[in-house]
Amino acid sequence: MSRPDNSRNLFNKALDLLKENAHEEAESLCRDAILREPGDVNFIALLGTILMRTGKLEEAETCLRRAVSIAPGFPRAQEDLGTVLLNLKRADEALPYLQKSVELNDQNAEAFFKLGGALKALGRLDDAEKAFNRSTELSPQKGQFAQAAELFLQGRYREAEKIAQELIRANPRDVNAASLLARVAIQANCFSDAEPLLRKIVQLAPRYVEAWHDLSTALKEQSRYAEAVEALETAIDIDPDNAVSHYFHAAALAMDAKPELAEQSYRRAIGLNPTLSGAHLGLGHVLKTIGRQDEGIAAYRRAKELRPNFGEIHYSLSNLKTFRFDADEIEDMARRLENESLSKESIVHFAFSLGKAYEDLGDYDRAFPYYELANRTHRESVAYDPVQTEIVHGRIRELFSPELFEKARNDNAGCKDAAPIFILGLPRSGSTLLEQILASHSQVDGTSELPDLSLVSQSLTNPKRGLSYPGAIETLSAEQLTALGEKYIEQTMRHRSGAPFFTDKMPNNFPHIGLIQLILPNAKIIDARRHPLDSCLGCFKQHFAKGQTFTYDLFELGEFYLEYDKMMKHWDAVLPNRVLHVQYEDVVNDLEGQVARLLAYCELPFEDACLNFHETDRAVRTASSEQVRQPIYSGSVNSWQRFEKQLQPLIDILEPVLPAGTI
Repeated sequence: MSRPDNSRNLFNKALDLLKENAHEEAESLCRDAILREPGDVNFIALLGTILMRTGKLEEAETCLRRAVSIAPGFPRAQEDLGTVLLNLKRADEALPYLQKSVELNDQNAEAFFKLGGALKALGRLDDAEKAFNRSTELSPQKGQFAQAAELFLQGRYREAEKIAQELIRANPRDVNAASLLARVAIQANCFSDAEPLLRKIVQLAPRYVEAWHDLSTALKEQSRYAEAVEALETAIDIDPDNAVSHYFHAAALAMDAKPELAEQSYRRAIGLNPTLSGAHLGLGHVLKTIGRQDEGIAAYRRAKELRPNFGEIHYSLSNLKTFRFDADEIEDMARRLENESLSKESIVHFAFSLGKAYEDLGDYDRAFPYYELANRTHRESVAYDPVQTEIVHGRIRELFSPELFEKARNDNAGCKDAAPIFILGLPRSGSTLLEQILASHSQVDGTSELPDLSLVSQSLTNPKRGLSYPGAIETLSAEQLTALGEKYIEQTMRHRSGAPFFTDKMPNNFPHIGLIQLILPNAKIIDARRHPLDSCLGCFKQHFAKGQTFTYDLFELGEFYLEYDKMMKHWDAVLPNRVLHVQYEDVVNDLEGQVARLLAYCELPFEDACLNFHETDRAVRTASSEQVRQPIYSGSVNSWQRFEKQLQPLIDILEPVLPAGTI
């Protein structure tokens, strides 16, 4: 059936969204198109496919019945309707549609496989065997692969994995089965398992663009951003006009701290496919990072037009901190949040955005329930064990003793490079401000939250030898400790621009202060501190892109703060005067005095640029990126008082560490 150009473009856009797994938005687009053209079988059938993939089988059935009624000669619609009915355990009803599908297209191995399944469920074993045999004749392994792919789409990853492994055992060169197995591994966050599979795939099929995409994902999730960029550059060489390759390339460049290059790649992706909403969203992120806020907002707004139900876009605007939603936008977000088909992640993003919107209006009683909804919903999807945190921290405190450090000093252990300046602590405690002050100095490169120290600690885990961090530290010689420090310096070199010093602002490094002392004894360590209630509330109001799983429950958050405080007291006891504690409120009240103190500790000459940090032109990749481009302000001091009555449980937990006069 022919369609006007506009309709065809919309249909292609829906397909693109489906390829991005943007099921909500693809569904919304199809529904809008059907409202305009109720008889367009292409949109009706596609909507049925989307509903089937998202598990809305009853609604999918209604949609696909309508499609086959309008176009009975449409084999894919017949197959999908039969598949839906089969999944609903109604094999008798599925049978005629699957039979019609293979009648219309007798070369479809997957349809014959499904037909065999329906016949088998009805006890017609001889006929089922014939259908399975026909599927095998058409493609010896395609029937099995179709089953595995269907299981993967249903989220039944273990079953899909088992079939894919059987296919690979039968044919080690089966790149489709290997690709599916790699995607199962990626879905399970087993990125180091996915990588060798994907490397074998691209060796067997070097022009398999999607495999290069998946390889880049596996590398990126292992924090090997430069390698991910290289994988995507190969994909672009294979197909220069593939918008998705440029989109993924841009995202990898952004993670590799190359926002200007990422901007170019995002714009290339958009030029090839203007409806690629993820590219507009990513472009907004990098424009925000490099300080071009107005352009970033425009990119976010374009992404919002393309995917209005995608909560992350609204949250990206909210997360600018200096951005304010108008009344119509607030009403629109609240209406979308009531949509029962909204994904959990979009619920989280819309709720955080509404909390921020009402807080900006001074309506704290309406803001806090949205923050609670956002945190409660996200907490259900993250794994965090506070008991395990206490055990690990306790083991660190037990292991990193004065005797351990004395032995290291006597053995002259560690890399003596004094370049690193670690800024650590809890998130939302002023660490971005301290980094911006230091990065404004002519001798300091401001980088970002680097994963490298954590990677160094993880490298000490060796299950075969029964070693894990922190216990493995006791087995290391002075030479090995020095090599670890050199490894860190080498790994972080890619983030530097030639200055003699550089910052590493990963807040989660605070349990690793002992490791820093052993492998980099001349590094500087700064603990960014803030009023405990402001620090915890700031975390509770923030949806972190990754990690910080302790922040989504007030009780767990309070307990974690106590752990952090206990850990810092330990470091002060075993490494006296080693860590500089900088209080956010002191910086706000006495900027010049605190900047002088900070620079003196870092053994840097005073420079006025550090006082005028908001004028420094550099990429800032954290949630405070817009705030540190403004002069110092006191608006965040004692912000917890706005929510004092809602924070009483947190106040009770933190009572032992609250400053005098807090309550």
